[in-house]
Amino acid sequence: MKDYIVRAAAADGAVRAFAITSKELTEQARSFHQTSPVITAALGRLLAAGAMMGVMMKGEKDLLTLQIMSDGPAKGLVVTADAFGNVKGYPKVPDVELPANAMGKLDVGGALGSGILRVVRDMGLREPYIGTTQLQTGEIAEDLTYYFASSEQVPSSVGLGVLIDKDCSVRQAGGFILQLMPQAGDEVIEQLERNIKSLRPVTDMLEQKDTPEKMLERLLQGLSMEITDRIEARFACQCSRDRIRKALASIAENDLRSMIDDEEPVEVKCQFCNTAYSFDTEELKELLASR
Repeated sequence: MKDYIVRAAAADGAVRAFAITSKELTEQARSFHQTSPVITAALGRLLAAGAMMGVMMKGEKDLLTLQIMSDGPAKGLVVTADAFGNVKGYPKVPDVELPANAMGKLDVGGALGSGILRVVRDMGLREPYIGTTQLQTGEIAEDLTYYFASSEQVPSSVGLGVLIDKDCSVRQAGGFILQLMPQAGDEVIEQLERNIKSLRPVTDMLEQKDTPEKMLERLLQGLSMEITDRIEARFACQCSRDRIRKALASIAENDLRSMIDDEEPVEVKCQFCNTAYSFDTEELKELLASR
């Protein structure tokens, strides 16, 4: 199954919902960064959330960034997404190893520890919108649920999951975001609470071959769900040799001269996809001359 996002509405517009299957893009991130299982799970959860939150935006050039900065061994994560299902991300520490938590699951909360979640929406205005909240559990889904309620005043339910196979590859990944609009009445809220209470974990649903549509059917049972959009999701990095060259050309002249004086090639790696770009001394001289 290819990765994709489903957008839906229910209860005459009183509820909006998103669901994603993100196994392929999470596996791609794992391959790029050679992450340990607990970091694969953490990054995969944030990638799924970022992709869904990205398609909530409307502008063609709008960009969303999710940043987790924490004091645990993982130190944090960064994910960036646009409005078209393109998402990318990287861990600050890719190879954290921890014992399972009390439930026998990968200890994402222990890997992240305490810290903050920052959501940056760049919509082409003079200043981007920035919302910041404290991490509540480090399990990411709960932290985003808290973020939506406290920073955006939108009652929400977020479910995210990544299942790792025995060979450390990604077996399943996906999630959902459910949000109440201001017109939602008590009956709608009570029905949603019943549905969420009976819902199985995201990875269990994916293991049972539930599609994003089926996940939303379970979440929105009894509320007249209408699918409004299906969007392909993918790990997409826009780095290129030309972009890296322009970045090098913009650094301080003294730093560029120092690189040239070393008479050694300079290698620059993209943080998001780990692609390495090498520039020899002659290329660096050309960059300096072009300034």
